[in-house]
Amino acid sequence: MTTMKRFSVGVDLGGTNLRAAAVSEEGAILAAVHRATPQGAPGDDVTARIAGAVGELRGRLEGAAPAAVGIGAPGIIVMEKGTITQSPNLPGLDGYPLRDRLEGLLGLPVRLENDANAAALGEKWRGAGRDADHLVLLTLGTGIGGGIIYRGEIVHGFLGMAGELGHLKVVPGGYPCGCGSEGCLEQHASASAITAMGRMMGLGEQLSAKEIFELAEGGNRRAKAIFQNVGKALGAALANLVNIFNFPLYLLSGGVLPAWSLFAPAMLAEVERSSYVYRGTAGRTRIEPATLGADAGLFGAAWVGWQAR
Repeated sequence: MTTMKRFSVGVDLGGTNLRAAAVSEEGAILAAVHRATPQGAPGDDVTARIAGAVGELRGRLEGAAPAAVGIGAPGIIVMEKGTITQSPNLPGLDGYPLRDRLEGLLGLPVRLENDANAAALGEKWRGAGRDADHLVLLTLGTGIGGGIIYRGEIVHGFLGMAGELGHLKVVPGGYPCGCGSEGCLEQHASASAITAMGRMMGLGEQLSAKEIFELAEGGNRRAKAIFQNVGKALGAALANLVNIFNFPLYLLSGGVLPAWSLFAPAMLAEVERSSYVYRGTAGRTRIEPATLGADAGLFGAAWVGWQAR
C-alpha cells in the first residue's frame, strides 16, 4: 500500500499580492501560485482567494494532499483567536475569523503568523539561520519589521506584539513616525525613509529607493550619504539588539538588501562602536544578509503549517 505524500501550504498574504506554495516536510517547494489580493475586499473574499489557491495546488500535485495551511500576514496576529488586527493594507481582515473560516472551507488545520515572523522562521528552517537556534531578523522594505527566534521558536510576547523592531528609537528627536513617536528605525532606514531623504537632499521629488541606490552606485555623493545614514541607524538598532539578546546571529532581508555594500560598512562600524557585547564576542556575533529573499515568508508559513497539524 502506497502512502500518499503530504505537503504544507505556505501562504504569503500581502496587501497587493497573495503567494502560495506547496512545501514538502523536507522543505522543498513542489508547486507555487501567485494571485492578486482583492483590494479592500471583505474577509470572505480574501478567504475564498486563499482557498482557491490551495485548491489549485492540490489539483497540480497528483498523488499528494495538503496536511495543513500556514499564513504569514502583516499586522498583529491574535494567536488564540486566529485573527489579524492593525493591518492597514488588509482592512477587510481586521478582527475577521480568518483561521476558523478557512478551516471550515478546507477541512485542514490553519495557523496564522506575522509576516516578518514567518520570514524569520523561513530563514531558520531553510536559509541563513539553519545553524542558529537563536536569531533576530530585520526586514527592510517599505517599512521595517522583525522576528526574534529563541530556542528555535518565535518570541511573540504576551499579546503577540514582540518583534516590532522598526519602532526601536535610534535617533533621539529624529523624524516623526506614524506610531506617534519620533526617531524610529523605520523612519531612518526603510525604503520609504530613503525616498524621503532623497527629496530632502534635492535628488528628485519622484525618485524611488532603487533609483537612489543606482545614483549611489554611480558615485553620487549625496546618494551615498543617504546610505551611510541608513547604515548608522541600522547599526544603532543592532547594537541595542546585540546588547539585549547576545544572540549568535542577526540577519537583514527585504528590498533594501541589494544596497548592502553601501550601508553595511557604516552599520558594522556603529555596532562595533556602540555594543560592548559585540566587541566582547571577538567576531563570533554574526551580522549577515538573509539568503531566501521573497521566498522566506513562504517557507516560514509552510513551517508554521507543519506545526499546526
